[in-house]
Formats: sequence, C-alpha cells, structure tokens
Amino acid sequence: MKRIKQFLVVLATGSVLFSCVPARQYQNLESWANENQKKYEELKDANRLLIENNTELEGQLEVLEDKYKRADEEYKESSERLFKSKEQLKRCEVNQEDLLAQLAKQQKGSAKEAKALLDLIHKTQDNLNLREDEIMSLEQDLKRRIIKLDDLQNEINRRDKRLLELESALAKKDKAVIDLKNKVMNALTGFDNKGLSISNRNGKVYVSMDEKLLFKSGSYTVDVRGAQALKQLAQVLSTNKDINIVIEGHTDNVPYKGSGDLKDNWDLSVKRATSIVRILIMNKGIDPQRMTVAGRSKYLPIVTNASVEGRSKNRRTEIILTPKLDELFQILGQ
Repeated sequence: MKRIKQFLVVLATGSVLFSCVPARQYQNLESWANENQKKYEELKDANRLLIENNTELEGQLEVLEDKYKRADEEYKESSERLFKSKEQLKRCEVNQEDLLAQLAKQQKGSAKEAKALLDLIHKTQDNLNLREDEIMSLEQDLKRRIIKLDDLQNEINRRDKRLLELESALAKKDKAVIDLKNKVMNALTGFDNKGLSISNRNGKVYVSMDEKLLFKSGSYTVDVRGAQALKQLAQVLSTNKDINIVIEGHTDNVPYKGSGDLKDNWDLSVKRATSIVRILIMNKGIDPQRMTVAGRSKYLPIVTNASVEGRSKNRRTEIILTPKLDELFQILGQ
C-alpha cells in the first residue's frame, strides 16, 4: 500500500510533466500503472504464500507420519496381546478337557472330591468366558486401529501427492527463471562489463543497467547504445510471453538540481523508467499489460552513497522479470 501511495504521489506531482498530454491519455496511464502495481503486489504475496504453504505442508506431513508410526506400534501391541490371549484360551480348553476326564474317572469316588472337581471346572469355565470376552474386545479394537491406520495412510498419501505437485511446480518455475536468465545473458552478451549485470534472486531475473549505459547525467533520454541493449532484450521478452515485467528507476541521494519539467529525484526515476518502457513496447510482441513502471528515487540503494563509486552504482535502472504463477495458484487453491 505504501508503494502504491508513493507511486500515486509521483503521478500527481508529475502532472506538470504531462501538461501537454491529453487528460484522457494521462488518466489511462495512471489507471494502467495502478493496475500493474496491484498485479506486482499480488505476485509478491503469492510467492510469500507459496513458501509459507510449502513449509506448513511439510510440517503437517511430519505430524501425520508420527501419528501413523504411533498407530502402527499400537496395532502391533494389540496383535501380540490377541495372540497371547488365544494361547491362554487354548490352554484353558485343554485344562477343561483334562478336568472333565478326571471327573469321569472320579465319579465313583467320594462326593467331596467330585464337588472339588466340579468347582474347579466352574472356575475354569468362568476363566474361559473371560478370555473369550477379552479376545472379542481385542478383535474389535484391532478393527478400529486398522481403520485408523488406513485413514492416516490415505491422508499421508494425499499430503505427499500435494507436496510433490508443489515441488514439481516450484522446480518448473526455477527452471523457467534459469532458462530466462540464460536467454537474456545470451541476448546481451555484447554489453558485458559495460554497465550491465544480470542475476536471479527470489525466483526473479534482475537486469540492472547503470546510468552510464542508458542516460546522460540528469537526463531521462535513452542514448543509442542503451536503446540497442533494450531492443535486444525486447526480442527475448517478446518470445517469452509468460513473463511479467517491472521497470524500476533508481537514483543516488544527491538532490536533483536541473531545470525544466523535472522537480526532483522522484520525477527523474519515474521518467527514466517510462522512457525504457516506451522502447520495449516498440516491439509488438510485448503486451503492455505485462508491464509495470515504478520510480524508487533514492530510497532503495544497493550500496552506501558515501562515495562517488557508491553513488554511481545506485544510479541505475532495474528490469525485473517474473514468471507467471498460474499453476502454483491453482495448486494452492486445492
């Protein structure tokens, strides 16, 4: 929101610059800039949400795997208890058969011995009934644990599948960024060590051009050499249509003291960015809806402004290239 407000202030204070431009054209430019700034913010939020979601999924997967491990251990313990109970039941049945045989032999014996045997049989029968009840309860508990294990396994499989989909989409995005960087580097090979650097950070490709490559001091008119570099870059961007483009103008902290339409470093950074946009969209293969322009003035230096060399590095224009994240948005929405 702060960036949008800054950009609107720039547009408002730059109204003098466009005094000779029809009001409708100025309003269209302002609307277009607001819309593209909003898209830029949405992409930043989406990238942050993706990282948070991926971390959350990995944490949830670890919790599920731990639950599955504990449930599996409980299942094994219950199975062992069931096995032991069945063994005890078997021994009880054998004892009961032995007692019945002894009772048959002792039927002619004393009534006292017969009663003792009968009591022992009743006790054994009661014990047998208890064992049967315990076995039935264990079998039911095992069934419930099997169902729980199956549910946990299904949830783990679902999480695994989604995590794999996210990892695959991230890998595709990273590969697209690397491929794009290589294409840009190949297209701009002749400008190595001439005020141009190319890097990829946070899933984006940054094409940074020093002031000396594009502009004369205090000017926003692109010189011939800089225009050639931008045209070569435009050829790459026209064949890679799933790339969003942000152009940011940057200055040092020395106040602007020129004359004419420009009032300060805000004006200068914005005008330089829009000058670059006008050259890029001369290539008909680049849809203007992919473009976002921003003037950052002196407020985003890459090094200290305390030295001449540092101020020179801070006077730059950055073209930020970001692959579209439609596939990732679709996975996150599931």
